[in-house]
Amino acid sequence: MSVISNLKPPSPLAGRLALQSLLFAVGDGTFMTGSAVFFTQVVGLSAAQVGLGLTLAGIAGFLAALPMGKLVDRFGPRRMWALSAAGQAAVFSVWPFIDDFQGYLAMAIVMEVIGALGGASHGAYTIDVLPPEERVTSRAYMYSALNVGFTLGSLLGGIALAFHSNQVIQMVPWFTTVVFAVNAFFILKLPRAPHDLRTAEERKVKIPGPGALRNIGWLFTTFFTGVLWTNQVLLHLVIPLWLIEETDAPRVLLAFLFGTNTVMCIFLPMLAARGVKDVGTALRATRISTSFFVVSCIITLVTHDTVGWQTIALVWLGHVTVTGAELYLSAASWSFEADLMDPRRRGEYQGASELTGTLGRVWAPALYTFLAMEWGASGWLIIAGIVVLATVGLIPATRAAQRHLERHGEPVPA
Repeated sequence: MSVISNLKPPSPLAGRLALQSLLFAVGDGTFMTGSAVFFTQVVGLSAAQVGLGLTLAGIAGFLAALPMGKLVDRFGPRRMWALSAAGQAAVFSVWPFIDDFQGYLAMAIVMEVIGALGGASHGAYTIDVLPPEERVTSRAYMYSALNVGFTLGSLLGGIALAFHSNQVIQMVPWFTTVVFAVNAFFILKLPRAPHDLRTAEERKVKIPGPGALRNIGWLFTTFFTGVLWTNQVLLHLVIPLWLIEETDAPRVLLAFLFGTNTVMCIFLPMLAARGVKDVGTALRATRISTSFFVVSCIITLVTHDTVGWQTIALVWLGHVTVTGAELYLSAASWSFEADLMDPRRRGEYQGASELTGTLGRVWAPALYTFLAMEWGASGWLIIAGIVVLATVGLIPATRAAQRHLERHGEPVPA
């Protein structure tokens, strides 16, 4: 499979879903690029207030994940996905009128809760509507489109910032409002998934069988997967800090590193996803991901004692390998979602995975930064060891999740 062939969607439906990913990322990426300036210069908040609000909103989104997932199962994923996009458009339209911390906090919390609904419904819809043999490759194509969208959004946000005008920055939420409203409209034009076809009477009937929180195998699978997703902490925090504090590499290299990551995440997801079609192949993909992660740790720790172009080359290679970890883990994660969630409760399972996945990674920024910056080579090896242990833990966890689904009745057709 060539890189060029990856530009073609696996199916027309995958192409339409990729458009939704693109629209979301353009709108969100544009706002996020200018959000720091918007919140501090337009709304008038301090940096501490912005950070506190984001933290409290993140907690609210965390707590809302499971109930939002249950709403998806009851009312249908496409309907809830469109509702979330429309709700986000409405919230963005309110941002220009916020002028104090209380209003900012309320809007941030509402945004996170609506986002939790959108995340659960989007994940449930894509698995529900796509044929089993296309799920991983289609999600990979959508992931590429998402990265294209964030790149375009960052560019548009950067252009707005270049005017050095609060009036221009104040227009950014309006732009995002329009993009999300268009996205909501096109979501409603997508085909209805099987769970969208349930009648009002059928939606009143309680879904049989135990809920997601009783599937211990699934909870551990998503927890260990969350640990593996700490590759993003290396990518965005630890390696950049290491470059600045512990190597002689120029700071401008950071822009090149993130540019390389973006290009790889646009063109290579479908290549990484090739051959990932079930739990067994997904576990193999996690082993490849972890191998890249470990290699990245080893390469990066060496740069403490290198100089000049050798340092630059090795830091870049460390960033490339941790991006490889991201790509293979993405493919594995999509397969776990498709094969280990009860088809009757996909929204609820998505919500549960948000809870345990967050627990698997939320501690990493503080711990990884301490280990790398204070313990040096030993710290990097401990970081690598944590991820290896999580990879080993995935094997019994996924088997337990499979046994749970087999034990509690025949799942409805996927």
